[in-house]
This record gives sequence, structure tokens and C-alpha cells, in this order.
Amino acid sequence: MSTELLQGSCHCGTVKFEVHTDVQPAGRCNCSLCRRKGALMTPPFAAGELKILQGEEALTLYQFNTRTAKHYFCKHCGIYPFHQTRRDPQLWRVNIGCLEGVDPYTLEASVANGASLSVVEDA
Repeated sequence: MSTELLQGSCHCGTVKFEVHTDVQPAGRCNCSLCRRKGALMTPPFAAGELKILQGEEALTLYQFNTRTAKHYFCKHCGIYPFHQTRRDPQLWRVNIGCLEGVDPYTLEASVANGASLSVVEDA
């Protein structure tokens, strides 16, 4: 699949973005945060491929464990649109459920063993 320019947003529409990325291979992670949020993620892409069009001030940052990954949430609706990865902070991933015209339920997904990267128990 070729890289596409995709539009995305949080649930309330305050945060809007565009991203050049593939949607496959889609992936999940088994770390404690990802298990709880259940998001299906795009493959990793370079930070410059993500452009926030609106609502950057509405994003709130959540970090845990090694505090390397940066998980962003809309402070109004609580939706998680994207994050900077822990394995390589130069790479980002987008929550496929936030992308316009993409049905995450039609995609096959692998599961990354993010739990093995934890420095604390059950993270």
C-alpha cells in the first residue's frame, strides 16, 4: 500500500490533523496503556509526516514508565489521536480510528510486545 495523505480528528473535532502514512500493517501493543485504550495504530512514520491543523492547544500529554513515549489526548473529549513512540522517539503512530474514511474493523493487526520494554511491573 502506498503512503497516503489522510485527514483525522479527535471525537469532538477540536483537534484536526493530516498525516502521510500507510494504514497497513496496522498494529496493537500489549503494554498496560495500550491494552486499556485498545487503539489500532498505523505503522510508524517520521514526525514530519504529521501536521496538526487545528487544536494543538487542546492536546494534553501523558507519559508513564520510562517517560520516553509521548501519548497525546484531546482534553475535551479524551480521544487519543497519536503518539511519539518509545522504541524510536523520531517516529510517530496515529490511532486509525481517528482517520476519516478508514474502518479499523476491516484491517488485520499484529501485536507488538511493548510490555517487554517496561521498567516497572505490569506496564
